[in-house]
Amino acid sequence: MKLRYAMVCSSNQNRSMESHFLLKKEGFDVASYGTGQHVKLPGPSIREPNVYDFGTPYKHMFDDLRRKDLDLYKRNGILTMLKRNLGVKTAPQRWQDNAGDGTFDVVLTFEEKVFDMVLEDLHTRDHVLLKPVLIINLEVKDNHEEAAIGGRVALLLCQAIEAADSWEERIDDIICSFEKHHRRKLTYSISFY
Repeated sequence: MKLRYAMVCSSNQNRSMESHFLLKKEGFDVASYGTGQHVKLPGPSIREPNVYDFGTPYKHMFDDLRRKDLDLYKRNGILTMLKRNLGVKTAPQRWQDNAGDGTFDVVLTFEEKVFDMVLEDLHTRDHVLLKPVLIINLEVKDNHEEAAIGGRVALLLCQAIEAADSWEERIDDIICSFEKHHRRKLTYSISFY
């Protein structure tokens, strides 16, 4: 079965893009999104993040941060992350604005508040197709190391879903088996397009 996947995180594009990168490399039909008002990347202090509009090319962000403080953004891994993102797609996209991107079979989020936002967004849309969409939350801490681990775990989860004849009939078994094997609690729900 060939399913279409969406990876969704808050606003910094690390966890969703790591998963997008790995799934794309494995041949999955995948997209990634953020849910915040802007893309926020760490700055020189917690009170001074670098803020960009969704749609700002990753190349622009990369060049901007390199110009601001090459050593800092090399050291904290942001330039490496942006380089990875550049290899995946041109610019970050916002989930709430993705209506023109079609539908997804599976939406994977990486924190509970994003899971809730995606569910709320899907519930407020017109359900004209009555096509089911599975939304799963896999908690992943927002740092480079955890994003790398979470990306691999997300890939394994998507491979398990992809291997099922029908995720709609097997999802409870898939989730239960996955939780036991990987010792990670998943939250999931079904909505419709």
